Amino acid sequence: MKKSAFVLLSLWYLFAFITSKPFLPYPHLVLLHTLKAFLNGILATHLAISAYRIIIALAGATVTAAFFALTAGRIPKADRFLTPFAYILYPIPKVALLPVIMLFLGLGNLSKFFFIAIVVFFQLYFVIRDAAYAIDQHYIDSVRSLGASRSEMLIHVIIPAVLPSLFTALRVSTGTATAILFLAETFATTTGLGWYIMDSWARLDYLDMYAGITALSLLATSLFVLFSFLDRKLCPWMHLKDQNE
Repeated sequence: MKKSAFVLLSLWYLFAFITSKPFLPYPHLVLLHTLKAFLNGILATHLAISAYRIIIALAGATVTAAFFALTAGRIPKADRFLTPFAYILYPIPKVALLPVIMLFLGLGNLSKFFFIAIVVFFQLYFVIRDAAYAIDQHYIDSVRSLGASRSEMLIHVIIPAVLPSLFTALRVSTGTATAILFLAETFATTTGLGWYIMDSWARLDYLDMYAGITALSLLATSLFVLFSFLDRKLCPWMHLKDQNE
């Protein structure tokens, strides 16, 4: 991690030196300006708004995708009904639906929640559905032979089997959700990091623009680290090799 950060910063310094343009400032100038923007409260406010939007959207997408995907993955009739809809709807470019979503849900947070969630939903659905479908029937039969109820089967077999795939999907979806968040915040709003970045770009305030980009990157990285942490805590059996080394 440290070596990668060192290489990236070195390349940034190199390109900033070669170009010598105001639109590519040196990293230390961006860092100092970002800290200043956080301290005056403006950047922190926009970061908090963006964090609220993406967390609510991810939570809603995860709950709904898990419900439908577990149902489809374990019940063949439900799979034959639900999955064809997913195959049809998934390839549709959701970005093209943004004006329609805003017309139906308004220009506030609700349309942004839905826009982010609908994109992430399908990424989560297919991963969770496949993980639930792939559970070895021998495990199901073994637990059932011990007299486990459906709820106990769900809690002790199905959910633990699916959790690692869920956290992998969430880590992958973090980048997508952040990109969609940025896009959603560039339309009909004056809050959030997406608006902050584009407003700074329009004003040719490049240090402010990079401060917003840095904050957006920190938000995405924090979510990625959070999902990795939850993966290690809730799925320790998947990391036994790391613990033994």
